[in-house]
Amino acid sequence: MKPKIKICGMKHNVAEIVALQPDYLGFIFHKKSPRHFEGALPVVAKPIKKVGVFVDASPEFVASKVIIYGLDVIQLHGGESPEYMENLRARLGQTKEIWKVFSVGNDFDFHKLKPYEQLANKFLFDTLGKERGGNGVPFNWDLLVSYPYKKPFILSGGISLKVIPKLKQWIQSSGLPIHAIDVNSQFEIEPGLKNTQTLKQLIDELSS
Repeated sequence: MKPKIKICGMKHNVAEIVALQPDYLGFIFHKKSPRHFEGALPVVAKPIKKVGVFVDASPEFVASKVIIYGLDVIQLHGGESPEYMENLRARLGQTKEIWKVFSVGNDFDFHKLKPYEQLANKFLFDTLGKERGGNGVPFNWDLLVSYPYKKPFILSGGISLKVIPKLKQWIQSSGLPIHAIDVNSQFEIEPGLKNTQTLKQLIDELSS
C-alpha cells in the first residue's frame, strides 16, 4: 500500500499546491514559526484534508481555528499531555482526527507512547532538533522497527527527493503501519513558499 502524502507548512502558494492533489495540507498555527498561517484560506476541495498544526496551544485556540478554517485533522506538535488531549477531544467530538507528534533523536523510548495510544488517531514521528519542525534533517528510520503498536503513523523529518528511492524500499521492507509521508522544508523556495515542480515530482515518484 502506497503512503499518503502530507505537504506541511503551507502559507503563500496554497492554490498551486492544491492543484497537485496531495492527500493532506498542513497549516501551522504557531507564531514562532516562519510558516505561521493567518488570513484567508483558498478553497481546498475534498478529498484533500486540512491539517492544523499546533504547539502547546490552549484547547480554546485550537477549537477556534477548527471552526474558522474547517480543519479535518489536529496535529499536536508540543508537549501536550494525555489530559490535554482528553479536554480537546471533549471539545471537538469524535469527527476530528488528532495526531500526536513525537520527536526522534539518536534513540527513542516507545514506552512514552502508551498514555496516548487510546487518545491519538495517529502518531507522527519527526526529527528532534532546534525547531519544533522543519529542521530539514531525517532521523534513523530503523529506530521505528521497534514500534510496538498497530496504530498507523506518519513519517516526517527532512524527507527530500534524493531519499525517496531508499524510503520506498524501506517502507516496503519494514512492514510497519505507515499511513503517510510528511514533507516540508526540503520542498520550499523559502519558508512557506512551496516548490511546485519538486512537489509534483515527489507525488509522481511515490505514486509509481
